[in-house]
Amino acid sequence: MRLLLLILCIGFLQTNAQQILSIDKDLNSIIENEKRAFARLGGNGNADLLTFASTNFDVKYYRCEWEVNPAIRYITGKVTIYFTITNATNNIVLDLLNPLVVDSVKQRNNVLTKTQTPTTVSIDFTSTLNVGVLDSVSIFYKGIPPNTGFGSFATETHANVPVMWSLSEPYGSRDWWPCKNGLDDKPDSIDIIITNPVAYKGASNGMLQSETLIAGGTKRVSHWKHRYPIATYLVCFAVTNYSVFNETIALGTTNLPFQTYCYPESLASFQAGTPDLTYAMQLFHNKFGDYPFIKEKYGHIQFNWGGGMEHQTASFMNNVSENLSSHELAHQWFGDKITCGSWEDIWLNEGFATHATRLYRETKYAVNTASLLNERRNEMNFITSAPDGSVWVDDTTSVNRIFSSRLTYYKGSYLIMMLRWMLGDNTFFTAIKNYQKDPVLAYGFATTNDLKRHLEQASGKNLTKFFNDWYKGQGYPSYRVSWNMVGNSSVNIKMDQTTSHSSVSFFELPVALKFKNSTQEQTIIVDNKSNGENFLKSISFVPDTVLVDPGYWLITRNNTALKLPAVTFPANTIKVGANPFKDKFTIQLYNITSTPNLTAILYNALGQRVATKNIVLLNGEAIVDMLTSNLASGQYVLKIMGGNIKYVKKMIK
Repeated sequence: MRLLLLILCIGFLQTNAQQILSIDKDLNSIIENEKRAFARLGGNGNADLLTFASTNFDVKYYRCEWEVNPAIRYITGKVTIYFTITNATNNIVLDLLNPLVVDSVKQRNNVLTKTQTPTTVSIDFTSTLNVGVLDSVSIFYKGIPPNTGFGSFATETHANVPVMWSLSEPYGSRDWWPCKNGLDDKPDSIDIIITNPVAYKGASNGMLQSETLIAGGTKRVSHWKHRYPIATYLVCFAVTNYSVFNETIALGTTNLPFQTYCYPESLASFQAGTPDLTYAMQLFHNKFGDYPFIKEKYGHIQFNWGGGMEHQTASFMNNVSENLSSHELAHQWFGDKITCGSWEDIWLNEGFATHATRLYRETKYAVNTASLLNERRNEMNFITSAPDGSVWVDDTTSVNRIFSSRLTYYKGSYLIMMLRWMLGDNTFFTAIKNYQKDPVLAYGFATTNDLKRHLEQASGKNLTKFFNDWYKGQGYPSYRVSWNMVGNSSVNIKMDQTTSHSSVSFFELPVALKFKNSTQEQTIIVDNKSNGENFLKSISFVPDTVLVDPGYWLITRNNTALKLPAVTFPANTIKVGANPFKDKFTIQLYNITSTPNLTAILYNALGQRVATKNIVLLNGEAIVDMLTSNLASGQYVLKIMGGNIKYVKKMIK
């Protein structure tokens, strides 16, 4: 969800946030409105406090019939709910705020007893409903939805024309219709029927089935059908004098309908934004897996608030800038198809959508451009502008913590960036497609552990430490890289690290180091797993400068590099380590004067040859690894021979 606010309210982070504003004006400094939306719903407590619906039933279907006039803040409704009982009962409870009055509740045309409280409507059945029974009730209600000045049910104007819309994230559905309002129950499908004065058009989720005139042609009835599971807060409608245009987006062999409902005065700008949306849709369809609602449509519906809201198949949009369009589109996968099951994991919605906008820009405009690298640097400065803070929401009673721009949105996005760096894009996006296709998660709810499981399965890596450090841990590392030339074609690298917060003693990461001089450069990646770790790497020239993480793939700050004096060797120098060894040991050769080639042979205790390595020297130097993972523990003898070189060393595994 993105709602525009033009003034930052983050105090000491203001300078850094202003830097990022140049990157994404539709994302930055607008999260404050999400905080307000949560707070106005009593969101000074955790999510469970915002739904009072009973847990003894499972919603299967909603049929919502609403009559509205955008010029009048009022709603008349009939909501029919099909459900199955999970615990035998003669009573169920729905969420609904009491400014709305329930006239009656019917079960198969029989009037049931109902009781309203300030936040609920309780329904009593005439007999006990047994577990597994499919049943339904219809709730008839009307009234003025509560108006807090920042509500989930809005009536405003555009060009002096009335407009009405809903926007329920996170728990505002109960403000204007009876429902089950939590992050734990999606109906399998919905029908939405909107009646409004004939001068206006109604728009909603899914596919338009019909538009008919009634009451002597004075009213228009729009019937929308959506046949996918949907979280309650993603159900929507809007009504005004919309202009409508329909296009298609090619997704493989499917021509996906793309439908726009915009204000007449905005028609040209919304039409001009279609090519950007097409590019984003095709990119995400290929990277994340099939567009989740491919049997129906994707659509834009214009509303007044700045930014947008990712209503399922029908994103509400203030404008169609590239950043906003790509962000709300990405939510169709991350937030709509798979919804975070707890506010602790809101980064699964917002971090992914934020990162998808970056993926869109960097794919379309080429990642190595100076402006895009500058964007990454500015984001990094913002994330590291304070020494603490985790992606995991450690306090779900705090609105500011849940909707932290620095942690939930940007650090969450960069957690994804680092996973792509560690695993490689092929493996990472394979994992994401598997995550999206997981039948347990698809069109349901997920936790961070669900994502972690798919990343581990695709990569074969154990990511427990990574998620402990970067998801639940706080802060970031700072690197001090000490380096010097060893001979003419090797560089010795020492990696020292300090962390900004005591929750993590050491961040294990592969770190890119760009060695360069005035005419040449070479990037070396070191897989740094301990503090003070040394690496010896081949290099094809003599550098004078080192840049740490030049592509800004990692969350780091205040990195330094120190050049030490070069090391020279006497003729025919050979060094071997480690000893004892495990899966490999390294052979280093310097200033070899007698031959261009050598052979390294490893013998076991019986004198049998168990490993051989042919060594080609470049300018008399080489660094090679002898791989030994298939060897049993024990004593070995290494011999290195060629020209007048005869080197023998006892080795132990």
